[in-house]
Amino acid sequence: MHTESASGTGEVTLVGGGPGEWDLITVRGLRALETADVILTDHLGPAAQLAEFIDIGGKEVIDVAKLPYGKQVAQERINELLVEHALAGKRVVRLKGGDPHVFGRGFEEYEACAAAGVPCTVVPGVTSAISVPAAVGVPVTQRGVNHSFTVVSGHLPPGHPKSLVRWEAMARLGGTIVVVMGVKNVRAITQALVDAGLAPTTPAAAIQDGETAMQKAVSGTVASLADDMEQAAITNPAVYVIGEVAAHARG
Repeated sequence: MHTESASGTGEVTLVGGGPGEWDLITVRGLRALETADVILTDHLGPAAQLAEFIDIGGKEVIDVAKLPYGKQVAQERINELLVEHALAGKRVVRLKGGDPHVFGRGFEEYEACAAAGVPCTVVPGVTSAISVPAAVGVPVTQRGVNHSFTVVSGHLPPGHPKSLVRWEAMARLGGTIVVVMGVKNVRAITQALVDAGLAPTTPAAAIQDGETAMQKAVSGTVASLADDMEQAAITNPAVYVIGEVAAHARG
């Protein structure tokens, strides 16, 4: 049963579903899903397990990962769907993997709702950048070892004209580096870090399908990571960690 505002407009809730298994979602996120009329899911987070933890009877579930468009056009259509259903008086949940505002384009969806006058709230989620390393025993921070960690998107290689990452500065930070969406560019990224002065012997680890039954991991050094990942056939979704804390990784 949905609720409407006095104007007849519904609402949108952006829910972070966590990194993998369904029980890593927050209680607030679960409650939003239980009361939703429409749920827009994608391929990350607990979307595939939706029927296992809520009753989806009477709810419209839309898999937006299957929208037949390029990435940018697909995102525009997702924004439109959120607004269309909310303006029809529906309570809409956008279920996203990890946290909506950590490389999840959640703010773009929030802005689309705001521009259309649709109430929108955000329920944070457990981000893979921290939880997936922890799943193999790697703390992104450790007392006496590091005082910082940096989460960076690796979807563009070093030197790409659209890249906003200063890899040479990253190499000198001295803390933990966590790379998401960086499988394709791991060789270029690790080489750039070493070229910028990061010790080749710095520990590194990569984790695929973290916090799921399919989880697997490899560990080595920043110099060997690309080869290690290739040999283990590590594919997306995966996270890799570079820094002294990665020495704690277990397979």
